[in-house]
Amino acid sequence: MEYRNGEMIRAGRIEVVCGSMFSGKTEELIRRMKRAQFAHQRVEIFKPSIDVRYSEEDVVTHEGVTISSTPVDNSSSILLLGADCDVIGIDEAQFFDENIVEVCNTLANNGVRVIVAGLDMDFKGIPFGPMPALCAIADDVTKVHAICVRCGAQAYVSHRKVQNDKRVLLGEVNEYEPLCRECYKEVMKGE
Repeated sequence: MEYRNGEMIRAGRIEVVCGSMFSGKTEELIRRMKRAQFAHQRVEIFKPSIDVRYSEEDVVTHEGVTISSTPVDNSSSILLLGADCDVIGIDEAQFFDENIVEVCNTLANNGVRVIVAGLDMDFKGIPFGPMPALCAIADDVTKVHAICVRCGAQAYVSHRKVQNDKRVLLGEVNEYEPLCRECYKEVMKGE
């Protein structure tokens, strides 16, 4: 076995946490990152610089749980800024460029544990950005679910409540609601 600074070097891996809005993706990412910190691993979490909903600097859940992060404009920056890390977290991965897939592969191939969180589908139910490719190359995929606000079933999609066709529209409960497949179909019939 190989050791660095007295710590065993672990084989790299990619873990993806995906699902709709309000499903606990960021909460799960933070939980895994805090466990790595507790284990005295060198960690860094990155988020896209466009995500300033709760904080320009930190990753924050809808419930207000916070962890320090480094906002970046593109995925290539993660390779440079995370060079000395054992564990790298990436939040809101759907907002990154397609190169994020190669970045995650490179990190994992270099022995880094990469934990990625992001929306698997956009508000129209279409696979979102690089998330399908990240799920495909991941060693482990965890799909988390919100609860449908209309019937209480497991949510399927983040329904956009406001009229706006832009694919990327940062928002919260005023703009989005988690819906199950049946409720989503009913809402789409009426629109």
